[in-house]
Amino acid sequence: MRKTCLLVLPLALMLAGCGSDEKKADALYRRAEASYAGGNYSQAKLQIDSIRNLYPKAFEARKAGIRLMQQVDLAEQRKTLAYLDSMMAVKKASLDSIVGKFVLEKDTAYQEVGNYFYPTQVVEKNIGRTFLRGQVSEAGEMSLTSIYCAGGNIHHTAVKVSVGDNFAQTPPSSDSYETTDLGRPVEKADYKQGSDGGVIAFIAANSDKKSMRLEFIGDRSYTTTMYANDIKAIAELSGLARVLSSIEEIKKEQKEANLKIRFVTRKMQESAAGD
Repeated sequence: MRKTCLLVLPLALMLAGCGSDEKKADALYRRAEASYAGGNYSQAKLQIDSIRNLYPKAFEARKAGIRLMQQVDLAEQRKTLAYLDSMMAVKKASLDSIVGKFVLEKDTAYQEVGNYFYPTQVVEKNIGRTFLRGQVSEAGEMSLTSIYCAGGNIHHTAVKVSVGDNFAQTPPSSDSYETTDLGRPVEKADYKQGSDGGVIAFIAANSDKKSMRLEFIGDRSYTTTMYANDIKAIAELSGLARVLSSIEEIKKEQKEANLKIRFVTRKMQESAAGD
């Protein structure tokens, strides 16, 4: 009889402990529900995680917590998507206010993405001119092209712009090419933003200048003056690139949010079907 009592006592204590854990877990779950209802999704997630960590044997509360976590994830992604939609509207309004300044060149027969140019720098207005041209793709990727046709090849692969003692210089271009136009040598080199040595940013920061020094660097150097029209063109294109790249980034985030919403919704449907 005494041995039986000794066995029953630990079992009773264990059951009492489990009951206590269930009550504590349930109370924590109720707090998580309140956080979710109040839109405090981060707090709700922490509270749901605490149920799993602190009360691993509170199976009913943990099961309910999983379902609540799905609801929190869904609400969080919907909130994110609503914010992204509002930001997209703002950025598109910004684009609409400036895009008329530029010329879009796009041959739909072979181009999926066109390029914006500033009107003073379109090809037909600059035949035979040595200068630095800017362009921005519809996806917001900006690049510069240095065009040299001042007579005789210098085989240039880089450019340097300077105002007084301040300057920026591109690294050697990985995309340079040479040709002729009516027997006259023409050299071109491309520099994508981010691999331009800060030249685009330097020009944009000095957009109020009437001129700056432009040096073509190759087997030998050629120096000329970059005047206000070209400075303005590149500075304006830099602003367009920022808006377009922001729109592209928002599109990516919208896609991710929608994918997460579909994933969580499917999981919730599977959970409901299994109950």
